[in-house]
Amino acid sequence: MADETPTERTPEPAPGQKPRPRQEPAPGPERAPDLEPAPGPESAPGQKPLPGPQPGPESAPDPESGPRPGSVPGPEPDPASEQRPGPDPEPEPDPTSEPRPGPDPGPGPGPEPASAPETEPEPAASAPLPPATPLAAPTPSGAHPLSHDLLRSLLGAWALTACSQEETAAVEAHLNHCPSCAEEALRLRDAVGLLHTEHSLDLDPMLRSRVLAGCLGRRPARIPVPDWAGVYDAEAARLDALLIDMGEAEWRTPVRLKWFDGRRPTGRDTTVAGVIGHLMVVDGIVAASLGLPDPLGADAPGSPLARTEAYWHHEPGAAYGSGPPGAVRELWREQGHALVRTVSFAGRGVADRDVPYGEFALPVRDAFLDRAFACWVHAVDIAEAIDYPYEPPASAHLKAMIDLCARLLPETLAARRRAGLAAPPRRLVEAGTPGRTLHLQVEGTGGGDWYIPLDSPAATASPEEAVATIALDQEAFYLLASGHVPPQEAAAGLSGDTEAIRDVLFATASLSRL
Repeated sequence: MADETPTERTPEPAPGQKPRPRQEPAPGPERAPDLEPAPGPESAPGQKPLPGPQPGPESAPDPESGPRPGSVPGPEPDPASEQRPGPDPEPEPDPTSEPRPGPDPGPGPGPEPASAPETEPEPAASAPLPPATPLAAPTPSGAHPLSHDLLRSLLGAWALTACSQEETAAVEAHLNHCPSCAEEALRLRDAVGLLHTEHSLDLDPMLRSRVLAGCLGRRPARIPVPDWAGVYDAEAARLDALLIDMGEAEWRTPVRLKWFDGRRPTGRDTTVAGVIGHLMVVDGIVAASLGLPDPLGADAPGSPLARTEAYWHHEPGAAYGSGPPGAVRELWREQGHALVRTVSFAGRGVADRDVPYGEFALPVRDAFLDRAFACWVHAVDIAEAIDYPYEPPASAHLKAMIDLCARLLPETLAARRRAGLAAPPRRLVEAGTPGRTLHLQVEGTGGGDWYIPLDSPAATASPEEAVATIALDQEAFYLLASGHVPPQEAAAGLSGDTEAIRDVLFATASLSRL
């Protein structure tokens, strides 16, 4: 109709859009506030509205001129139509100028004021969000979760148990739901298990003797070591390998020395340092017979027991472990090296020189085997005291030491008869004539068969004259000859003359001494 004003016309809503309600003017004579058009759905907050004819304060927007800011966008206008000649458009109001007040609204519904452009509510999806509330400072318990790559890089440290407590918990929680990391962790844990071997990392005590044997077999030494001296050298080296890494407390470990005094088992308490001091002063008997310095001086006693008691009395720290740890070991090893060097350079004549042991004497070759056997016996005593394994000697060395004991039995048996500790001889024969014989059988890698004359040391042992047999394994023979078990408990197999068997068992145990 002609009387309608532009402000009373309402444009048709776009398809799918709800009809816009009419806005009621605010009551009172106050003028409407300046309203800026809200940004459309394609304009960001803070941007200027798209260019185009803006509605004036007193005229309604023309539906054909383009979408109104805030309304649902329709098809874009044809750019050529904007340049089409037509009536002069009304001048755009100056944003800085004050709009003219509209008519005084009356009570009840009425037309919208022409001074304020009509606005539509902004869609919820494009409404600007309120400013975010600042987050509270993170607490230690609320740490950010670690990424997959970071957790995977920690698997190696986790397998080595080198992660912190928080990292360990995060890795283990991650492994519960990540199959690839769980598989990798299993492989790494298995690899770490291979690094911890179940075998001892200590060197084999026989390593030195095997290396020397291999070297001497390929290229003989210019100055060869005699076989009987090589047995002592190897056993001393094995004992030194047991001692070399000992700490101060281990040098003071109590050790019980055992031997058979001819009538009953006996013993003496000392320490590891005291045992090595005992070996040093008894080796000093051999050193003095070869012209080397005696560790106890020129007026030292002759028997091994008296020399050991004198040393322990003069050096109480060596017997009870109050001296510098390991000092006695160096003295003992230097003396042992000097003994081997001396007999190696001395030639063959030195082997038959007598070494006095007080009540008896041994040639140098047998004295070296005797000292090798003492190294083996006391090395086992020390190893048992510190709870460390110790292997028996090499087969060739073990057989040489057992052979020495078997060769000493006839004279030891005769000495016991003179002391009234053994039965008298039953049949005396001329020297060199076969007489009653005992068959000694030692089983093992270092064992063999020996025949012991029973009635006279000068008689000849003969298998045909055997009246008894004693069967022992090499471990049992060692325990018997070292005085570590009573003679009645040593034999594994006995047959023949029981009296002869008893005399030989007690004579074998009597070979032991301090």
